[in-house]
Amino acid sequence: MRRAVVTGGSSGIGRSIVQKLTETGFQTLFCDIEEPASETSGAESSGDFFKVDLADPRQIETFCEHILEEGPPDVLICNAGRGVHEKLTEGDPEIWEQIFQLNVFSSLRLIRRLVPAMTEQGQADVVFISSVSSTHTYPYGGIYAATKAAVDTLAETLRLESQPDVRTTVIRPGVVDTSFFESMIHGDQTPESIGWGAVRPDQIADAVHYAVTRDPGIALNEIVIRPAAQPM
Repeated sequence: MRRAVVTGGSSGIGRSIVQKLTETGFQTLFCDIEEPASETSGAESSGDFFKVDLADPRQIETFCEHILEEGPPDVLICNAGRGVHEKLTEGDPEIWEQIFQLNVFSSLRLIRRLVPAMTEQGQADVVFISSVSSTHTYPYGGIYAATKAAVDTLAETLRLESQPDVRTTVIRPGVVDTSFFESMIHGDQTPESIGWGAVRPDQIADAVHYAVTRDPGIALNEIVIRPAAQPM
């Protein structure tokens, strides 16, 4: 049985990824700052939950130590992230630092701690949930877009440094119908207000599953998924 680790797995895209992988035979471990909703937390497809603040390096280290006690995972999915809607000339740098810690540095710490062991056991997969904003930024979205551009760079660097033992996949969703917009700092957008329609989180999970179940010699390095009406 392949083992998968998912960050930010209590809701939204992450929750759908956990459910998809568990339902298809993976042993799935996931972490988040909050527990999953009660109606799914006890379900067979829920995976094993660990409460972790991914902006705290010490909690990440403890989480990694627990994972490695049973051996390295086969799949690492860096999904955790949060948005912020602030003008660059008016925003709060302390909030920006928190966003970078969660969206970027948590992935770096997990890669540094887990990927060497993953490489030793043979082929492994690392999946990064990025965003179309990594290449198409927008007003008040510069900080979030910058974190996702950094994620793209990390993914490509990891690919070059670790292939063929580690396959890397970057998935760049457009508008997704999740609670992401509700948790955005200072943001008041919704999929409805944006007006392009929205992708369902389970459709992103399907793409993750497809990428990590390809034949060993095949790597899907980049996948963009967005509503058909979304222009960028």
